[in-house]
Amino acid sequence: MANAMSQQTVGGTLQLLSNSGTHCNVGNRSVLLLPKGFKLKVEFSKRGIYSSGKRKFNVIQASTSQTSVVGPLLAPSSSDTLDSHMKSNEVALILIRHGESLWNEKNLFTGCVDVPLTNKGVEEAIEAGHRISNIPVDMIYTSSLIRAQMTAMLAMTQHRRKKVPIILHNEDERARAWSKIYSEDTIEQSIPVITSWKLNERMYGELQGLNKQETADKFGHEKVHEWRRSYDIPPPNGESLEMCAQRAVAYFRYNIEPQLLSGKNILISAHGNSLRSIIMYLDKLTSQEVITLELSTGIPMLYIFKEGKFIRRGSPVAPTEAGVYAYTRVCNFLSAFLLICHGPV
Repeated sequence: MANAMSQQTVGGTLQLLSNSGTHCNVGNRSVLLLPKGFKLKVEFSKRGIYSSGKRKFNVIQASTSQTSVVGPLLAPSSSDTLDSHMKSNEVALILIRHGESLWNEKNLFTGCVDVPLTNKGVEEAIEAGHRISNIPVDMIYTSSLIRAQMTAMLAMTQHRRKKVPIILHNEDERARAWSKIYSEDTIEQSIPVITSWKLNERMYGELQGLNKQETADKFGHEKVHEWRRSYDIPPPNGESLEMCAQRAVAYFRYNIEPQLLSGKNILISAHGNSLRSIIMYLDKLTSQEVITLELSTGIPMLYIFKEGKFIRRGSPVAPTEAGVYAYTRVCNFLSAFLLICHGPV
């Protein structure tokens, strides 16, 4: 291994400042055991892969273009839960784009049309649940659309606490009375789920229900790309990303952020454009940066909310506290033995 490895990134560099260490094999992976005192500097990169000579280091991506963390990095095994590693002034914010829907599968513009998940979407939601199964969740927010609600519910079936997500019905007095729970013990074992149309996908107007390829053939690829990816140009009688951001970010700031400030751990299950809008707010992205942000279906993204600031952690890699908190442990426990698993050249 080279004495030093350095890859320029958007936020800084990744540097390995020693050639000491021992290689061994774990399954089909080559593993480097790093001794005490080894210095490692890790920062985020838009590029997705750090390399040194012929070696390439894998990253876990929460989106296909913008967000990545170095991984999988595993701290020494521990039976402790992730909760015990979260400081009292830290809370978790989890964002999940719904799994694949039936109209995703058919390549149709969906927008605010209410369609369910495919079998693949169900599997993606369950896998998302595995990834967040050790992260505490106190409240869930979803859009009013079934694909986002299905994703949240299926994900929570995998959670280690086994609490039951229950959709709150506040439409009117009768809805509140009829859905009231009278057991304190049952309430303790439940997670409130709040739905809002303000977290819906952006409304695609006259494109909803149209095949994306056929629409591009009819109106031209450049025009359709403008409708889909520009920040402030809406499709005919629809919403632009800017318009979607106005409602989604306002809802987040005035409804969800106060819950985080009160110490609640929050899961948001929503859509590509409503979540892009929220990420734009969390990461302080420009209108040009956000239009290049792509979120994969069913891949959760973890933020830590601490002292009024949002710290992006990327996507949890496994139902272990080591996987979720790999980046934190690299920063805080440089004296620990770390395993850096790399893939094929």
